Order: sequence, then structure tokens, then C-alpha cells
Amino acid sequence: MAKLIYASNTSLDGFTEDADGELAWAPPDDDVFAVHTEFMGSVGTYLYGRRMYDAMSLWETDPSLAGRSAETARFAEVWQAADKVVFSSTLAEPRTARTRLESSFEPAAVADLKAAADGDLLVGGPHLAAQALAARLVDEVVLWVWPILLGGQNPALPSDVRADLELVGERRIGTGVVELRHRVR
Repeated sequence: MAKLIYASNTSLDGFTEDADGELAWAPPDDDVFAVHTEFMGSVGTYLYGRRMYDAMSLWETDPSLAGRSAETARFAEVWQAADKVVFSSTLAEPRTARTRLESSFEPAAVADLKAAADGDLLVGGPHLAAQALAARLVDEVVLWVWPILLGGQNPALPSDVRADLELVGERRIGTGVVELRHRVR
């Protein structure tokens, strides 16, 4: 059976957004892009909530992002090649190829998706991940911890879900970003 992996950039104090709700606090260099591209390429399907889909869909709808470097071009290529499932009650239709919409997160349907998948699945976005963690569907948590204190908003991990984790890997990337990989027991 495929694994469901939650992956997120996070500040050292645990936030995914700065105090203004922005994500631009973590602009990756080519080393970080290489790691993200490697990871994203190992996953067959991305599960997103509306806000994360809006942010990530730019990798298909804004060609200038891919044009920044060879690494960003490769990341855009990998992102576009994957299937996407977007959970949104407000999005009328997807803006990207290989994308389907679901009006709500249904744990049983996601469990069926995992069972039928040929490759691993990624859950992106802390709100959707919190639902998947609460439903005990997440098999692995990957955090890219950035050397910054944001005092921000939108915590990477939920405060009301218990999950016992086992550290299975760590590495330092580029200018101080640390990748932490945990298996959910």
C-alpha cells in the first residue's frame, strides 16, 4: 500500500506563514529546490486544500517561476507531472492539468485512494494534514525546518492531535535548512 506523507516548510518556532499570512519567508536556494524536487518526484499524487493548491498551482500557471533556474524548471516539470486532488467547497474547477476536485475531505475515500495508489501520496498544507493526522492516515511526516523565528501563524503541526513518531532521517540542506523525517507509529 502507498504511504501518505505530510511534508511542509516550517520556521523553527513551528509556523508555515509569517505574521501577515505570507509564505515568502522561505525562498529556497537551488540546494533546497533540489531536495524539494527529489521529494516531490518520488510522490505520485498530491492532496491539497484550497490555499495550498492556489500557492502551488503557480508552478503550472506562471511560466516565469520555472524560468528562474534549471532547478526551478525541473521542480515545475515534476509538479506538473503528478496527479492532484484538491479538497475545496469553493473552487468551481481546477486551473491545472491532472487535477480533480473533491468538495470535502473524507477519510474513508482517502484511505481507498492510498490502497489503490501505485505511488506514495503527499498531503500538503497544515489544515488538510491535521485532518489526515486526526484520521490516522499519515504514515510519515517530513519537515523542512528553516533557521528563522516567525512569531507567525498557521502552525505546521496540529496542537490537538497525538501521534507517536520515530525519527528515520535528518539532513542539513543549503544555508541551514534541516530536513527531519519521522515515521508515524
